Amino acid sequence: MSDEGKGGDGAAPKKKKGKLGKLLVFGVGGLLLIGGGVGAGLYAAGHGLGSAQAKEDPNIPKLVPRKGAEVTDADKPKPGQAPNPAKYQASYYTLDQPFTSNLRDSDGLAQVALGVSTFYDSRVLDAFKDNEMPIRSAILEVMADQDAFVLETPEGKMLLRKQLKQAINDTLAKRTGFGGIDDVYFTSFIIQ
Repeated sequence: MSDEGKGGDGAAPKKKKGKLGKLLVFGVGGLLLIGGGVGAGLYAAGHGLGSAQAKEDPNIPKLVPRKGAEVTDADKPKPGQAPNPAKYQASYYTLDQPFTSNLRDSDGLAQVALGVSTFYDSRVLDAFKDNEMPIRSAILEVMADQDAFVLETPEGKMLLRKQLKQAINDTLAKRTGFGGIDDVYFTSFIIQ
């Protein structure tokens, strides 16, 4: 038989082993290393593990400590948590005009006069006053969605206060970037 297909020395031809395979392994491995490094860097930056401390925005209102109250880091509320009234000073504002609205699915009317409170500095109440018209509109929208029978119960009034607080804070956050109203109070409440 002839040795033509076997090369000159009778051995089988050598297959070129995976240059493409090596490139893929090194390419994928390199991408994984780079991706892992970027991911670790982003994780560290997001959790304050980097050397630079996150600076507080000086335009965001600050909590006002009560006179004589010692406030530690443990006393500072976490996002979404209400401040401790024993540690922080509340400021109040009463809206001059009451709100009158038809009630949902009835001929009934509700008229309420409101006040609000905040544990933050005067910037929150200043923003509230500056945006009173859109806040009034949001309050009237919430009131128009109330049921007369529910509002006659203490639970219904409590739920309305919670909904009004949410509507006010949503409006403030949308217009100023910060809510800050901690509670809503009824100074007058009439259902007809």
